[in-house]
Amino acid sequence: MALIVQKYGGTSVGSVERIEAVAERIARHHSAGDQLIIVVSAMSGETNRLLGLARELTPNPSPRELDVLVSTGEQVSMALLAMALHKRGIDALSLKGSQVAIRTDSFHSKARIQSIDDRRLRSELDQGRVVVVAGFQGVDENGEITTLGRGGSDTSAVALAAAVNADECQIYTDVDGVYTTDPRIVDGARRLESITFEEMLEMASMGSKVLQLRSVEFAGKYQVPLRVLSSFKEGPGTLIKMDEDDPMEAPTIAGIAFNRDEAKLTVIGVPDTPGIAYQILGPIGDANIEVDVILQNVGDEGRTDFTFTVSRNDLEEAEAICESHIAELGALEWRSDSKIAKVSVVGVGMRSHAGVAANMFKALAEVGVNIQMISTSEIKISVIIEEKFLELAVRTLHSAFELDQPQAGEATG
Repeated sequence: MALIVQKYGGTSVGSVERIEAVAERIARHHSAGDQLIIVVSAMSGETNRLLGLARELTPNPSPRELDVLVSTGEQVSMALLAMALHKRGIDALSLKGSQVAIRTDSFHSKARIQSIDDRRLRSELDQGRVVVVAGFQGVDENGEITTLGRGGSDTSAVALAAAVNADECQIYTDVDGVYTTDPRIVDGARRLESITFEEMLEMASMGSKVLQLRSVEFAGKYQVPLRVLSSFKEGPGTLIKMDEDDPMEAPTIAGIAFNRDEAKLTVIGVPDTPGIAYQILGPIGDANIEVDVILQNVGDEGRTDFTFTVSRNDLEEAEAICESHIAELGALEWRSDSKIAKVSVVGVGMRSHAGVAANMFKALAEVGVNIQMISTSEIKISVIIEEKFLELAVRTLHSAFELDQPQAGEATG
C-alpha cells in the first residue's frame, strides 16, 4: 500500500465529464489499496471569471476580499469531485486549506506556506477515506484566508506530500510530461523520461509552465518524488528526481525554457557610488516585487545605468516606485520596456561541458537575434531579447543543441 498525493489542474476538472474521468482514475488507485490525498485546482477559467467580476466592481479590489473570492473556485472543484467519488462507493471527504490547517504568512495573493498540521489528514486516511483538498489556499495566524498565487495548487500538493511523507506526488495536467521545450513552438520537442530537481527548478523559474516554481523548490528541499502525468492519456510521464549520479554522462542541455512575462526597467545616470544598487532595488523588494535579471553598466563622469527585469504584472507598481525615487537617487531619468522575453538553455551537463555559452550566442547571432541582457547560473544561461524574436530563438536553440534527437538510454518508440 502506497501513500500518494495526486494533483489535478483546472483543465483536468474543467467540466462534470472530466471530473467523472478523474474520479474513475482515483477509483482505480483506491481499489489497489493506495492511500490517497487529492489536490484540485479551480475549474478551467473559473479564477479568471471571478477576477473579472471583482474588477467590474472596482479596479483595485481589496487583496483580502480578492482572496476570499478566488478561493471559492477550488472549493467548487473539491466538493464536486468528492460527490463523484461517493457515487462510486468511495468514502471521500473534501477539506478547505483552513480545515487541513495549511498555515501561511499574511501576504494576500502571494502567501507562502509556513507549516501544515498533518494530524487530521492522517486520521482521515487511517479511516480509509480519500481526502480531497482545495489547492491554492491556506489560512494565516489570524484565521484569514490566503492564496498562494497562480499555479499555487502545485505547491499545495507538494507541500502536503512532504508533510505526510508521501511515496510519490503525481501532478496531473493537460500535458503528458516535461518536454525539451514547448511542443506548440517546436514540432520536434521530446518528452523527457526524467529530469533533475535542479533542471526542473531552472526550467520552472525561466518560464516553463508545466510546474509552478515553488512546488519544485518544495520537492527538491524535501526530496519528494515528483511525477508529471497527463489526465487525458495513459503514460509514464516525466519523473523529477535527484541529481544525475554521473554528471559526465548527463546530456549537456535538458531543454530550452522561455518566458514572455518579462518587463525591463532602466534607471539612467545614477551616481556610481557604493550602495546604489540597494537604493534602487530596496524599495522594489519592500513592495514584494521579485527582481530577475540585473545589469549595471558604468559610464563616464561617475555615473552608471542600472537595468533590471520584473514580471509584467508588477511593472506598473515598479514604474511608480522608480518615478517616486528618481530625485533622491540623483538619476537623470528612467525607462521601461514590456516588449521583451527571456530564453534559457538548461542542463546539469553544463558543469562538465565547455562551450555552451559560445554555441548559444553563435546560434542566435546567425539568425539575427540581438541579446540585451545575459544571466547565468551553474546549469543555465538566460538571455533577454525582443519579444518578437522569441519563437525564432527557441526553435534555433532547440536545433543547435540537437534536442530533437533522442538521448542515450531514452526510448524511441
